[in-house]
Amino acid sequence: MFTDSDFDAIRPYNDTEVVEIIGRLIKEEAFIRFAQQLFPGFSKEMIVKSLGGVNTVKEFQSNFTVRLAQHIIDHTTKGITIDGLDNLDPKESYLFISDHRDIILDSALLNVMLHNNGFETTEIAIGSNLLIQPWISDLVKLNKSFVVQRNVSVREMLTSSKQLSSYIQYALNTKKASIWIAQREGRTKDGDDRTQQSLLKMLQMDSGECSFSEYFKNLRIVPVAISYEYEPCDAMKTIELYKKETDPAFKKTPKDDLRSMIRGMVNEKGRVNFVIGKPISEMLDVIEKMEDSRDKYKALADLIDYRIHKNYKLWPDNYIAFDIVNNTKEFGHKYTEEEKDLFLKHMEKKISSEEGDMDRLSQIFLEIYANPVKNRLELTKPDFIPEK
Repeated sequence: MFTDSDFDAIRPYNDTEVVEIIGRLIKEEAFIRFAQQLFPGFSKEMIVKSLGGVNTVKEFQSNFTVRLAQHIIDHTTKGITIDGLDNLDPKESYLFISDHRDIILDSALLNVMLHNNGFETTEIAIGSNLLIQPWISDLVKLNKSFVVQRNVSVREMLTSSKQLSSYIQYALNTKKASIWIAQREGRTKDGDDRTQQSLLKMLQMDSGECSFSEYFKNLRIVPVAISYEYEPCDAMKTIELYKKETDPAFKKTPKDDLRSMIRGMVNEKGRVNFVIGKPISEMLDVIEKMEDSRDKYKALADLIDYRIHKNYKLWPDNYIAFDIVNNTKEFGHKYTEEEKDLFLKHMEKKISSEEGDMDRLSQIFLEIYANPVKNRLELTKPDFIPEK
């Protein structure tokens, strides 16, 4: 039987550690500057005071994280909607597998919506490559994040993957805590959301004697689709993809990731929508009958993708970008000329000052928004799902 101490290297902090960790954070000038960037007008004294009486993780989330997320919602969005909460039992724990568009916000905003609707917040998977300073590690682990090891050797990866698989099973079924994890390593840069089969293989590393269907039923996978009217880091993603195309030596730095985290929180997002899918269980027995394990992982990944692509909220910007990329007016009834003009001005504002081939930069930018429409048009129910 596992306990928290078996996962000290990766687990979130628990209530007994909160006071010590907050004491470290409020002495860290970099954390204070970070908080002041997100809460303009807040003095150091105000930040310290808001955290001074916090003694539990739940209090920290209520006093800091939820307030921060609500501040982001109020100042950088036109509102958030969520559908599908009736698919969940508040007394049950789930493994939320989500498309991944923003480093911090995808899980943070989902947690606010869960919190506001009477559900417990999730524990959050975060890559070790993002924990570039000790205070960042303290902050995210205080906010119920657990660490996914990145950039390690093959031997270390095997060990860390087994530990991660065990922790997720332990969190779901012993701690009764829900988990949020992205469907792939790193954010989707081009708008084409796909579940990595390697993620599913990692999840099953602690399956023991359980069959494929038994194990994944115990994980209670819930596909989650999140869509932003304006991608928080659309310009940064465009530049990164362009540099990868034009400079073989290009490589992101930890500072780039930190900048993406901050810009994602402060940039405009327009409307934001979540759709919570039904827990995946009914098709697992069908998948179990497949003889080749590779087919099983592919089938489960296809099923998760099908649910996410089907539930993804398409905004006028998505249709505008698709029509421009494909030189068509197929979706002209989905937007107005005013909406098209606003979107093109948004794109010009974001990339006009960048260096490079402006036509290619524009193409990459537009494809980020167009690909979700392409995925919806190509949406095909996996052939192992029977017609109703």
